[in-house]
Amino acid sequence: METAPTETGPTTADTAAEVRQGVTRLARRLRAVRSPGTLSNNKLGVLGTLYRNGPSSPGELAETERQQPQSLTRVFAELETDGLVSRTRDSRDGRQSILSLTPAGKDALRHEMAERDAWLASAMSELTETERQVLVLAGRLMDRMADKG
Repeated sequence: METAPTETGPTTADTAAEVRQGVTRLARRLRAVRSPGTLSNNKLGVLGTLYRNGPSSPGELAETERQQPQSLTRVFAELETDGLVSRTRDSRDGRQSILSLTPAGKDALRHEMAERDAWLASAMSELTETERQVLVLAGRLMDRMADKG
């Protein structure tokens, strides 16, 4: 990775630091846009992963969320108790369970994201069309980068 400043502009490391700072500040701001009694970030992460990837084992979910399965055991149980996920036996391995998003889980996730999306849409309304398009591209690129190992 390029670390010394170049004649043409900031280094890759400088750019990475600036992107990290912006992403971190925006993530904090979006986490702050929460009504009392909303789902925890862990619960939202699990619901979002199930929404994007479909039914998964607890181990797969923990790996995707970059956590230990034991750390999410209570989260899985609470989501199941609240009717937001359902648990079935894996047809390939009866010792394993599979968690799936329920219709109530989809509704809860949509509600949580709508609140944050409304704040973000309001903040973006102050940007130019070109700036909004840059953010759309940046969001897609960051989503792709997040899938890297």
